[in-house]
Amino acid sequence: MTDTAPVRVLLADDEHLIRGALAALLSLEEDITVVAQAASGPEALAMAQAHLPDIAVLDLQMPGLDGIEVASQLRRLLPDCRCMIVTGHGRPGYLKRALEVGIRGFLPKTVSAADLAGIIRTVRAGGRYVDPELAADAISAGETPLTPRETDVLELAADGTSIAEIAERASLSQGTVRNYLSSAAGKLGAENRHAAVRIAREHGWI
Repeated sequence: MTDTAPVRVLLADDEHLIRGALAALLSLEEDITVVAQAASGPEALAMAQAHLPDIAVLDLQMPGLDGIEVASQLRRLLPDCRCMIVTGHGRPGYLKRALEVGIRGFLPKTVSAADLAGIIRTVRAGGRYVDPELAADAISAGETPLTPRETDVLELAADGTSIAEIAERASLSQGTVRNYLSSAAGKLGAENRHAAVRIAREHGWI
């Protein structure tokens, strides 16, 4: 590929309206081509291997695999594909995990299409972009002991949601949800999931 070739982009987001709008807006950029779209983590992996994008723009929370898990696997499967996270859940713990797996961009869904296009170009050229506000929050929050999945499940449990509903929303079995909640509570030294939620919130981890 020459430097003048369009940047090949994969968009992965389970919210069809957002994904479609992003694809339409990015298609207006002469040097960016959306080569594939996906609505889940496993589909994102399949589309990436089929279309070999330069950049994968991944939603953080998707069915099957979250964006960080997808990026971790793509780093091994397609080392030339650089990954970015665009999220409405910019918690500090997620940013740290994202950087650990080599994600080159981490930004909120409130970013404008023009800014997103510019960040895609920056990442394609070998740069990195992290939203300044998220970076500042991450520095002040400290290291989270929770995995991304434990964080997801704990956040879903924060409003008193039942195990069955959490399982459905997270695409997990009820037993797996209980295991994640138990593990999160244990890591946080909490006697139950409600106390775990409170501790995690106090530290900015959910």
